[in-house]
Amino acid sequence: MEWLRNSLIVLSVMPVLPFVLVYFIAALSGMDKRRALLLAMDVTTVFLLFSVSALFNNLFHSGFGFYLFLLFVLLAAGFIGGAQNRLKGRLDGKRLLRAVWRLGFVVMSSGYVLFMVVGMVKYILQKM
Repeated sequence: MEWLRNSLIVLSVMPVLPFVLVYFIAALSGMDKRRALLLAMDVTTVFLLFSVSALFNNLFHSGFGFYLFLLFVLLAAGFIGGAQNRLKGRLDGKRLLRAVWRLGFVVMSSGYVLFMVVGMVKYILQKM
């Protein structure tokens, strides 16, 4: 069980690794490149959620990071679901979940890069 815990920690700290692993495994197994990319995005979103919330908590000395991102996900689901209801007259849960999940990937990837850069700059400036 310890190796599983350590593996999850490493994959959460460096969410680029699960993205690359899933993409290459899916592509090598015969899946077309677009579907492999989307699968890699879906799997990596879980690791990005934990990583970005931990970076947020570390940078701002808070314990609210996970809940803040959960709030953003719920708000995005509400906005996208409302737009879907206005445009089509009904709510398609599968498409809504997929849209929110992939939007979360894009936002959290940006947040990961931003928080990593800010964290490294903050660390370097503290050591000077």
